Amino acid sequence: MRRVVVTGLGLLSPFGMGFEHSWKELLSGRSAARRVTEFEVDDLACKIAH
Repeated sequence: MRRVVVTGLGLLSPFGMGFEHSWKELLSGRSAARRVTEFEVDDLACKIAH
């Protein structure tokens, strides 16, 4: 059996990186969903992403 060592924890969410920042945004009631603007979405059924 191989051993695993966890050396740290982190959080990456649609709100950004870091637990405190993500938790604060989540508690504020804000949504991380945004309209896609980085590329053309005219042919796609969904135009919103997290």
